[in-house]
Amino acid sequence: MSHHLIREIEHLKKSILGLGALVEENLHKALEALESGNCTLAREVISTDPAIDEYEVEVEEEVLKILALHQPVAGDLRFIMAVAHIDNELERIGDLSANICARTIELAREARIAIPHTMLQMARRIELLLGKTLDALVQRDVALARRVLAEDREVDELFARLLGELKQAIREDIERLDSLIIVFTVARYLERMADRMTNICEAVIYMVEGEIVRHQDPSAVDELLERELGTTREL
Repeated sequence: MSHHLIREIEHLKKSILGLGALVEENLHKALEALESGNCTLAREVISTDPAIDEYEVEVEEEVLKILALHQPVAGDLRFIMAVAHIDNELERIGDLSANICARTIELAREARIAIPHTMLQMARRIELLLGKTLDALVQRDVALARRVLAEDREVDELFARLLGELKQAIREDIERLDSLIIVFTVARYLERMADRMTNICEAVIYMVEGEIVRHQDPSAVDELLERELGTTREL
């Protein structure tokens, strides 16, 4: 590998991690704004979202430049293609954080309702998952990436429970319908975020092992996770 390519790949690593840090910060602020009803903080997240968009374009341009100038192969090519995919997924998480903030501002204009406890559980789980996702990326940790894939099902279960609670709330108090619809929309954003994080972890697995795990059966994910953890314990 040429020294130029090594330098370009190292710079690309720093760029994708910088984008991840910015997305993580905005997600934290978005969830804080949602829980507290802080519209000022929500507007701050919305105002910084264009910076995430610009960052995503810069990373994409770096990827295209490396592919055009160096024609990487094997592991380097997998890394670069995975970064291209992760770049887009992080930008979408940033968009969803801004969307949550827009709904938070809308919710403040309606009759203020308490954010359901299940949604707060879901939000906390999402924030933890993003931290684990970024750790898996930084450390190229396949076992951690597979753990995120498995834990995504907990988010799905919380989402299903929340839907039931919202249906019951609508039956009991139709006058709060507009506010409850906003809460449902935020829940959908959170659920989509978790899906984006699993996409990133699938890209990490591809980056490290060259294995494509999209559309894999959940039980297969569990089996692979057990195998990874078992190998780790043996070491």
